[in-house]
Amino acid sequence: MRIAVIGTGGVGGAFGAALAQAGGDVTFVARGAHLAAMRENGLRIEGDRGTTVVAPCQATDDPASIGPVDIVLFCVKLWDVESAGEAIRPLIGPETAVIPVQNGIDAADRLVPILGEHAVMAGTVAISATIAAPGVIRQTGTFMSMTFGERDGRTTPRGERFLALCKQAGFAATLSPAIETAIWMKFIMLTAMSGSTALARLPIGRLRDDPDSLWMVEQIMRETDAVGRARGVALPPDAVDKLLAGIRNNPASMMASMAVDLLRGNRLELPWLAGKVVALGRELRVPTPVNATVFAALKPHVEGASG
Repeated sequence: MRIAVIGTGGVGGAFGAALAQAGGDVTFVARGAHLAAMRENGLRIEGDRGTTVVAPCQATDDPASIGPVDIVLFCVKLWDVESAGEAIRPLIGPETAVIPVQNGIDAADRLVPILGEHAVMAGTVAISATIAAPGVIRQTGTFMSMTFGERDGRTTPRGERFLALCKQAGFAATLSPAIETAIWMKFIMLTAMSGSTALARLPIGRLRDDPDSLWMVEQIMRETDAVGRARGVALPPDAVDKLLAGIRNNPASMMASMAVDLLRGNRLELPWLAGKVVALGRELRVPTPVNATVFAALKPHVEGASG
């Protein structure tokens, strides 16, 4: 199965490496020092799940050089969706599936006008991973899962083939007939994790052990949950309780990628996380005061240290 990984950061690097180890014909799209290190030394994944090295590593900064593929694992940052979508047009064949696994809730919707309805599936992942050094991805914790599906809920041969490869790759994988629900469950959790760990500049363990900080995490979740329900998303009645239980089981050292970006002086995905909750809340007349506070407090850092 030919796979192109667009954006070889923590998510794309870790999942792409696992798929390559399972026999997938994987090409990684990256740039700069990260790309140079991958070409010279391969791609190294290290952390609590052990160490994986993909060497030699097929890597390029030009998606057009790859040619049509079966699966595009679309992992760029949310501000790059449209530009990266245009760049991957040469990868799209009649049955190519583009699976965006970004944070947020609207990446697939933004890709459809560029690539067409048939090409775009939808997906979400659970993993804590980041670039530790050029060519090196570090994972925190052992959890690693991917949920994906056709946007209309159909089960298709391309989805089933990719599911089989994911299972061979050794991470949890689900081909979902209700992918919108899965994406919103991730969105509720991530909005809380990203907002709270970035605002506090602390890992989740320090926050969940303090009643006042945990209250903030829970309120972000409950506001986001209320917005999703007002929008008509089929969320389980105990969604927030389930997600809070999951946060209690996360590694104490875990920080959301947005918090890591903040500490590194990088650009933030805030407008598509807390900012999206606030915007939808206004549109749907659902109060979101805690998300609004997180958004206002972090907004001066959205463009990073150079912004």
